[in-house]
Amino acid sequence: LALYFHSGEREEKCIIEDVPSDTLVIGNYKVQRWDIHKQDFLESAPGLGMFVTVTTPSAEVLLSKLYGPQGTFSFTSYLSGEHVICLQSNSTRFVAFAGSKLRIHLDIRVGEHFLDESVVQAKDKVNEVNFRLEHLIEQIQHISKEQNYEREREEKFRKTSEETNSNILWWAVIQTLILISIGIWQIKSLRDFFISKKLV
Repeated sequence: LALYFHSGEREEKCIIEDVPSDTLVIGNYKVQRWDIHKQDFLESAPGLGMFVTVTTPSAEVLLSKLYGPQGTFSFTSYLSGEHVICLQSNSTRFVAFAGSKLRIHLDIRVGEHFLDESVVQAKDKVNEVNFRLEHLIEQIQHISKEQNYEREREEKFRKTSEETNSNILWWAVIQTLILISIGIWQIKSLRDFFISKKLV
């Protein structure tokens, strides 16, 4: 997932990432500040940083840390589900006066270990092949986790659908019984009324 979005100073922006359990998530970001004179986004001042907060599906804070104007954060999920990743600048200005616009470039990689180029370019070809093989095994394990997670979600969705269908069926049966009971009661009431009036 690679994107950029605009944000005001001290304004918190969040994205939701659906992550399987026991999965490494790595995020790279870069902040640019709007320059009024040049009418363009320029590299931000070194003093500007970003608070990065990650919350688990159970609303537990997994990561809360202040980084610089550009940086890398990472966390490992221990629960499968929607993780909320929030970024907020550490501007010292009050919200009412913090009018400067920021552009935040964000690149999130799920279940991916970056290749160390120094190892890749090593002269020892056996080590290079071994390293690449380990990287492929990690990617296979990540794909397997993703598939298991999708299976869990599909099973949960199927159970919910079956329960809903069952509830609808029972509701239809109850409605039918109520309508039949009301019909019988109305027929009996009319019959009693006609008998009491000696119309029958």
